[in-house]
Order: sequence, then structure tokens, then C-alpha cells
Amino acid sequence: MKSLRVGVVGVGYLGKFHAEKYARIEGVELVGVVDVIPERAESVAKRLGTESFADYRDLIEQVDAVSVVVPTPLHFSVSRDFLQNDVDVLIEKPMTETLEQADDLIEIADSRGRIIQVGHLERFNPAVVALREVVGHPLFIESHRLHIPKRPAGGGEVRGTEVDVILDLMIHDIDIILNFVKSAVKSIHASGVPVVSSSVDIANVRLVFENGCVANITASRISLKNMRKIRIFQKDTYVSVDYADNEIIIIQKGGQGMPLPIPGMALQRRSFEETDSLESELEAFVQSVRDREVPLVSARDGRNALRVALDIVDQIEATNTDFLKKTGSF
Repeated sequence: MKSLRVGVVGVGYLGKFHAEKYARIEGVELVGVVDVIPERAESVAKRLGTESFADYRDLIEQVDAVSVVVPTPLHFSVSRDFLQNDVDVLIEKPMTETLEQADDLIEIADSRGRIIQVGHLERFNPAVVALREVVGHPLFIESHRLHIPKRPAGGGEVRGTEVDVILDLMIHDIDIILNFVKSAVKSIHASGVPVVSSSVDIANVRLVFENGCVANITASRISLKNMRKIRIFQKDTYVSVDYADNEIIIIQKGGQGMPLPIPGMALQRRSFEETDSLESELEAFVQSVRDREVPLVSARDGRNALRVALDIVDQIEATNTDFLKKTGSF
């Protein structure tokens, strides 16, 4: 089998992990890594036995596929240049800054027969994968994603605060929920507050879907503990998922498992071995490129999650601006 030539643009905190995983995937050749900080690219390249570049354009003609792991404002321009030169692209989430940019990338990819995968990593969590066997028609969903703020090694700004918590954390749950509900969003009710940064750090959203499903989503990066959980209710079934512990609890009418005091209901607990979700994501991308198949998290999936996230951001900004005008205290 011919080696698939890949590269990574942006080898900061997350990008260096992309490079490390590619270097270990069988049948993949890590051709090079790119970063605006030459010393960082050189360090990663030396460690992984590949080349370093300061300009991503120097990599374009040398690769078949690439991970774009640069700051969100650069997602569009970098991905566009690779796609226009017939290179398949994995773009970290959020896909782009605007829907117009996402639509442009989709149009370019479609016209040139290129593949775009969006880096919604949680889709590759084994607990989420297992949900496909259980979740059919959810009626009510509640999710919590709370993170302890982390500073990068050596100090500096808390990681992720260059964007609000919706595009940083909540977009993971938006993508998962849209994937399971499979219905258009009818209305959004959102609130959020900046606490430790100039962007919104904690937010709560209620999504009402056309098919009647309701989802409550909370995301925060000012928590004293980490939490990544989702609860899903549908007819005759309640499912609780702990992403961090790779555990699912299923309470089901007429199901198998431990009988409960509730008549006819049984509890089943499933645990999964810890896996490397990023490695699974990159292996899936490589397979999609080889087979020329639509990825598990397609460009349109990324675009749909971005659309809902941006609508939430707009609503919170409008609400907070109105509050500030009325009180002068926000």
C-alpha cells in the first residue's frame, strides 16, 4: 500500500498531538509540521523525525492530507489553500469563524472531490459510539461540560479564553445532540456571563427542536471540578453518560439488568476501556481519505454545529448588551 503523505499546520498544545499520532499510524508518512514559531516546529519535527516549515504553503505540494490546527480565525484561509490544491483537510473545531466561510469551503471541496473532516473529538469517545445502539428518538436531553481553567506551561493566558465558552466547549455537545436528534432547531433560549475573561465563560442554553425534543446545555470554564456528562430521555429509556469515565447507565422498561423499585424497569451499567479518541479520530480521517468516503464528522456536520453555536453567541451578546444599556453594571 502506498503511504499516505500527511502534514500538520500548527503544532501548539493540540497540534503537536496530531503530529505524534500521525507518526504512529501504519501506512502514513508524516511529511512535515508547520508553525509560526520556528523553534516550536523544529522541536516537534526533530522529535518525530520529519521536516519543519515556517510557511504552510511550502507543504501544500508535498502532502495528500493535512490537519489544520491553527487559531480559528485562520481556519478558513489555510484550509481553502490546501483544498484548492487538491489536499484533503481535517479542520479543528469550530470549523470556521462564519457560516459563509464554512459554505465556501464546502463548495470548494465538493467541486474538487475533496474531503473535509471537522475535529469534533467527542464523537470518537467509546461511550458516545455505544450510544448509537441505544438512542433512537430522544425527547429530552441535559448535558454539563465543566472545566477547571488551565494555564499553559510557563504561564500566560488561560488556554481557550481567546474565544467564548460556546465555541470552545459547548460546541462539542451541540454537535453530539444534533447528531442524535436529527431535527431542525425551532428556538434558542440562551444566557451567559464573562467571569474570568473578556469572553463568555459560563453559559446555559435551551434548544427546542421542530420534532419536540428539548435540550438543556451548560458549559463552564470556571468550575472547581471537571465534568463531562449527558443524560438522554426517550420513550421507555433513560441513558446517563459520563464521558470522562467512559461509562453508560441505561434504565429501560423491559430491559435486561438489575431490577429497580420502579415496576418493569431495569438498570444496566456499561463501562469501556479508556481509548485514545484523538488517535481514533485521525485513523478515521486517514481511512476516509483512502476510501474517498464521507467522514463520520463531515463538513456539513461541522457547519450545522457552528450555525447553532453562532446563533447562541449572537443571542447572548444581544441580551448582555441590552442588560448593560439598562443597568450600566454589566
